[in-house]
Amino acid sequence: MIPFTHVDGKNCGRIEFYGLSTCIWCRKTRQLLDRLGVAYDYVYVDLLSGAEQEKAMAEVRRWNPNESFPTVVFAGSSCVLGFDEAKIRAAVGQ
Repeated sequence: MIPFTHVDGKNCGRIEFYGLSTCIWCRKTRQLLDRLGVAYDYVYVDLLSGAEQEKAMAEVRRWNPNESFPTVVFAGSSCVLGFDEAKIRAAVGQ
């Protein structure tokens, strides 16, 4: 199981954020999600180890074969790679 941290907000369907703790684009993406006031779950993959990190990376690869960050999955049906404000806003209906 991936140890996500939950952020409360407006329910726009399940949003899963995979990032790196040292990545400026990951920070900007989380700040955008916070400004939009949506609920989401996040995990910093570089802070995981062992089986948890392997499971998180397998999920990232499923959506993003290049394994780049941030990777944001919306309701298990679409994904935004990198910091793309317009696509993130569209995915949450704002």
